[in-house]
Amino acid sequence: MRRDAEEPVRPRSDQVIGRDELLGRARDQLSGGGSVLLHGPPGIGKSTMLRALGAEYANSARTVLRCSATESESHLPFLALVDLLGLVADEVADALPLPQRAALEAALTGRAESSLHQDGLALRLAVLSVLRALAVKGPVLLVADDLQWLDAPSAELLGFAARRLGGMPVRMLGAVRTRTEPKEQEHLPYLRAYPPESLALCLTPLTHSQVSELLAARGYTGLRRSTVRDIHHTSGGNPLFALELGRALAESPTPPRPGEPLPVPTSLRALVLSRLDLLSAEARRTLLVASAGARPTLALLHAAGRTDAESETALAASLGLVATGGPDGQEGTVRFANPLVSAALYAQATPQERRAAHAALSTAASDPIERARHLALATTGTDETVAARLAEAATLARDRGAPSVAAQLGLLAARHTPQDVQPGADERRLTSAEDALTSGDIDLAREVARDVLDRATDAAIRVRAWMVVIDAAGQAMAEVESVFPQALADAGEDPRLLALVRYQLAWRALLVEGEMTKGREEAAHAARLAATAADRRTELMALSFQAQMETLMGHPDAPATLERALTEPQDPRVTCDHNGAGATRFRWQIMSDQLTEARTTITGLLVEVRKRGMVEAEVHFLRGLADTELRAGHCGRALDLAHESLALARDTGIGEAAGNMFTSLAEAAGGDVDRALALAGDAVSRAEEDGDLIYLSRALGALGHAQLVAGDAARTVQSLRRARELEQGLGIFDPARGRWHGDLAEALIRIGELAEAQDVIDATREHASRLGRASVLAVLDRAEALLKAAHGEHEAAVRQLTSAQERLAKLGYGLEEARVALELGRLQAERSERAGGSGRSARGAYDEATRLLRRCRAVPWLRQVEAAVVGSTGSTGAVGSMAAMGSVAGPGLPAGGRSAPVELDRLASTERQVAALVLEGATNREIAARLFISVKTVEATLTRVYRKLGIRSRVDIVRLAAGQQRTG
Repeated sequence: MRRDAEEPVRPRSDQVIGRDELLGRARDQLSGGGSVLLHGPPGIGKSTMLRALGAEYANSARTVLRCSATESESHLPFLALVDLLGLVADEVADALPLPQRAALEAALTGRAESSLHQDGLALRLAVLSVLRALAVKGPVLLVADDLQWLDAPSAELLGFAARRLGGMPVRMLGAVRTRTEPKEQEHLPYLRAYPPESLALCLTPLTHSQVSELLAARGYTGLRRSTVRDIHHTSGGNPLFALELGRALAESPTPPRPGEPLPVPTSLRALVLSRLDLLSAEARRTLLVASAGARPTLALLHAAGRTDAESETALAASLGLVATGGPDGQEGTVRFANPLVSAALYAQATPQERRAAHAALSTAASDPIERARHLALATTGTDETVAARLAEAATLARDRGAPSVAAQLGLLAARHTPQDVQPGADERRLTSAEDALTSGDIDLAREVARDVLDRATDAAIRVRAWMVVIDAAGQAMAEVESVFPQALADAGEDPRLLALVRYQLAWRALLVEGEMTKGREEAAHAARLAATAADRRTELMALSFQAQMETLMGHPDAPATLERALTEPQDPRVTCDHNGAGATRFRWQIMSDQLTEARTTITGLLVEVRKRGMVEAEVHFLRGLADTELRAGHCGRALDLAHESLALARDTGIGEAAGNMFTSLAEAAGGDVDRALALAGDAVSRAEEDGDLIYLSRALGALGHAQLVAGDAARTVQSLRRARELEQGLGIFDPARGRWHGDLAEALIRIGELAEAQDVIDATREHASRLGRASVLAVLDRAEALLKAAHGEHEAAVRQLTSAQERLAKLGYGLEEARVALELGRLQAERSERAGGSGRSARGAYDEATRLLRRCRAVPWLRQVEAAVVGSTGSTGAVGSMAAMGSVAGPGLPAGGRSAPVELDRLASTERQVAALVLEGATNREIAARLFISVKTVEATLTRVYRKLGIRSRVDIVRLAAGQQRTG
């Protein structure tokens, strides 16, 4: 009979957010019969993870024992023992010697004055005997939360038993509260009370993206992205703190103003400020000034009039509220133990106390931006002098490359701007909205612009506001269709304002209507209007757009238009804008096979936009650099850059569909094909939802490529036929833009559609030859060689492939060069097989492809080498040898002299590689890094390995191998 003290709630493990790696390590340990101790500060998620693991592993245990101690009951002896054994002791009591049974009964019922002092040995042995007796009947799982409050007698008894259970199937799963700093090692005394070789896992703060996911999972989805960032900062990544802040903000009728601290709910204030009453009133004022400062130091506190700052902060440090000295050891720095402590202090103060603190800092701070901010927060009502100082500070922040700070200062300036002053409050608000766009705070920019439109009557102000609304829509321009007529009406006949609107209409023609020719004409119209109005910035943006359209169309005027866009005078912000002339030059270079020049251009642009804090441009330029590296065959580097760009896109909400599309290409080249398929599928769905035909064709190209790498030629054809139809309708004729044409031809050949494949090759070659796209022509030659091979012209196919490989190598297209080598290997293997050659000669045919693919770190393509060898030799053992012995190994892939046991030949390719690395002693994280897969994938793979081999743990893999060596 299975016994389990049921819990009222059992959350699913998928509710545990941001703990995939820790969950994997815990599962690995528990699956192997080991025990796990979770530790970390309050609110970090120990109990959530404990419940998830407990629910997951309860089914594998016959008996589940649970206890959850509380601080108020920690003085009651044997209470935890009662919780754990009270319901199961009777099941095995008759098997206990009489002294043990009596001691245990007395401890569990409290009817006698039994204690460890009086019946020590008998009681200790009784607990040990009960656990052993239960374990004989089946596995036992002991789940204990809040071990720091376990009553001392129960803790001592459990430790005594745990150290003596030996190989009995008893697993312990517990959680204990420790301080934030893991270096304190407070968990060690609790770990010593666990069975030998137990695993201790420290729960660390969540990242920004994990906090965002957590808030969304709990229904707090209406928060601005900037607010989510503030929540992450204020909570210090603590899940409980983040959820409480999210709840308070969701329930608040008015959101916090930008630049102001978040409101901290009373529940959290009490939690983090419980020791504040031990400080004097003056010490609390000193901490309030520190909480109001951006980078508080003892010198700043002295300058703000806090003469006893040293002694007062020292006392606060002894209470765990602050720490003196920065993380880098800088003397005099005052930092709060948790950002929430600072926020709670500030939230608890009265408005008068806050203004007094800011007033003191407005003269004490050395930085003019900080002084202006504090002056604004110390001032009530409108004040022209204060507004002017804030506007100056916003300009300074913008010049320093801090547009998000500039946006906050601009809003403060608008708030303090009196009526009938120039520039007015609305103009300052719009400037702050434009700064918010630059910094990636799209929600704030849209909100401010809409607020201005609700009041403003001035045509120039309204048109600028409409432009912010349109820019904030990003690729989803169809969502703001109604804006264009209103913007045109507000612009009237003013050429400067009309140029702004016509430039946006060019984008609308491209993204919504799919009319590239119309977009080019609108951009040219905007450039002429801007030139008439002497608006060089808008003229340059319009010329850049026109050049970009002409490049994609294969228009003969493209070089001349690009030259005009690059002619002086230039606007520095346009030069490094993601739609400016610099970006257009990069696209021209990369489409013209100038990879070295393209890398230099995009690297310079990336450096510049990071200096300026231009987040949207950074997203695009990271992706552009990833594209350059991918074409050069640096798949690992490209994958890292693509993930960096995608993470930034998701954090800011900028271009996530495009990020998914390109990251799919990088995953298909150097990562995981399943992830590539999922990302490309998501990109297609988003582009369809947004009505974005331009990115839809790119997303379909990425999806078709991932399907080709996955070996699904039929679906590849389906996706790429659709991409072809779309681009023909859009007027995109430059094949260097999407580069899917060779993939389509290859997939058509695989499904036997040879005539259509030839048509694709011929039509694409015509445009590529006219535009001088050498790399595209070489890829088309690879596809045509496969077509010749399908017609039985093997010698001609080999000659054409050899030529294509040489040309791609000269152009620097490493991965495409390796793909040609792979096709040459296939042809050579087929020839060897027809001639009756050995499996060894077939494998040798792939040596060059393997070498080149290793150099590229093209993991999915290396899998194709394995599949090709299996197809040539009919031996799964050959693949096992390649995985274990390193035949396909390269940088980051398994290699070495250890061969896999015969049993491992029954496993799939990835399973064999993971098992081989386990034999080398690699951890899950190390395996993930070396195979370029996620830790979660390693865990799932190991689970399949255990099931197929009939084993339970990593140790069993090693034992299996050792047993083979002995019997071999």
